[in-house]
Parts: sequence; structure tokens; C-alpha cells
Amino acid sequence: MLKLDDRDLKILAILQKEGRISKTALAERVNLTPAPCWERLKRLENAGIITGYRADVALNRIAPHVVVFMAAELEGHRAENFQLFERWVKNIDEIVGCWAVGGGFDYILQVVAPDIDAYQRLVDQLLEARLGLVRYFTYIVTKPVKQPKSLPIELLAAGETTPQKK
Repeated sequence: MLKLDDRDLKILAILQKEGRISKTALAERVNLTPAPCWERLKRLENAGIITGYRADVALNRIAPHVVVFMAAELEGHRAENFQLFERWVKNIDEIVGCWAVGGGFDYILQVVAPDIDAYQRLVDQLLEARLGLVRYFTYIVTKPVKQPKSLPIELLAAGETTPQKK
């Protein structure tokens, strides 16, 4: 892991919230001149800490859709079972997130589909592909309460363990 100092952490925190900030403004905010700030940015990108830049999109203003979380359990628990499932999932655009988890299920998937019928067709496709999907549970999102806009980098770096109220 790359050793990060307070300025690196501040750069990351700012970029998460303001990805379009100019390099000059970023440098000012972290009390650096542009050249050293640019070098730090490049170092963070080259180390794979900054993995990309993107826009948050209000999908509800574009098209009707449903967001579904699916808890999935595989029949087999050998490395090749997981690898097969993961290869498939990575190639399905409607699956926008997938996490391997411990506990009663093997994966939690986040799916964005035009409607419930489209979601069900996706599930049928997963079942027909013989990926070893033995059981799944569907959880339809009725409203977003809190969505990740940024990760708590400064809290994690400080090693804080208790939640802070604002």
C-alpha cells in the first residue's frame, strides 16, 4: 500500500466530491503549488488509488427504472464455481454492482433494469446459463435514503471507529 499523508487524503476527499475541480483550485485547497499537486495526483492515479472520474447521473430524470438488490447463493463453493459466476456477472450491464459476501449468501448484486419484467428476464438468463445459482432473494428499492457520494477516507485513515454525527 502507498503511504498517504494528510494532503493526499485531502486531495482524495476533495476529488470525490468535486471531480471537476481545476488542478489550480485543488492545489490552492490543499496548500500546494500546482506542480507538486499535479505530481501527487499522478502518483495516486499510477498507484491505482484514483481509479477514474465520472459523473453522478439522476437516472430518474432520464428513464423509468427499478433498482433491485439480489442476494444469491451458489450450489457449489469451489473456486471454479465462483469464477464462472463472476465472469458472467461482469459482462451483464444491468448488474451495476456485485459483492462477494460472507454469511448465508455468496453474493449481493445491485441491478438496474427498466422494469420488473426486465429484471425477471435477467434472473431467468442467469438460471438458464447453469451458473450454479441455487437460490436468490429479490429486494426492490422503494426509495433511496442514502447513496454513496464519497467514501469516508479521512475517518478510515484516522482509524476512527465510532460514527460521528454532523
